[in-house]
Amino acid sequence: MRDAVTSLIRNYDVTGRYLDRNAIDSLKSYFDTGIARVQASAVINANAAAIVKQAGLQLFDELPELIRPGGNAYTTRRYAACLRDLDYYLRYATYALVAGDTDVLDERVLEGLRETYNSLGVPPGPTVCGIQILKAIVKETVAEAGITNTAFLDQPFDYMSRELSEKNL
Repeated sequence: MRDAVTSLIRNYDVTGRYLDRNAIDSLKSYFDTGIARVQASAVINANAAAIVKQAGLQLFDELPELIRPGGNAYTTRRYAACLRDLDYYLRYATYALVAGDTDVLDERVLEGLRETYNSLGVPPGPTVCGIQILKAIVKETVAEAGITNTAFLDQPFDYMSRELSEKNL
């Protein structure tokens, strides 16, 4: 897993270049949001169970067919698996928030997820919807905690949503 700093340096090293103005600006932006990233992570960690529960309730309210007979969250086992997956997305999004890099999402979430969901016949639409619901709840929870510098919060959730939407699951 890489963070924003090691990824940036690696990219410049591979091309044999010195850090230019863009690199310095990128590093400055990452460090300027460092405290807010850690604070947001602490808020998410302290509220993870409630965030996942609320996201699950909202997802099944918006897409009730998921919990009806034949739906992907029908039966207690599948319902629990859906909530487990929401928790999984939230945890890894938090790692990516702190790192300021989506590399961990590729390595630990998206690669294996594609094959697993394909084999189980899980459609990407409800998964993406659940991830976006998580994002909205996280933004609200972090704002309620008084953290105002939150522009970075969207990145991991939008990245997972985009990758799952664009790829053939």
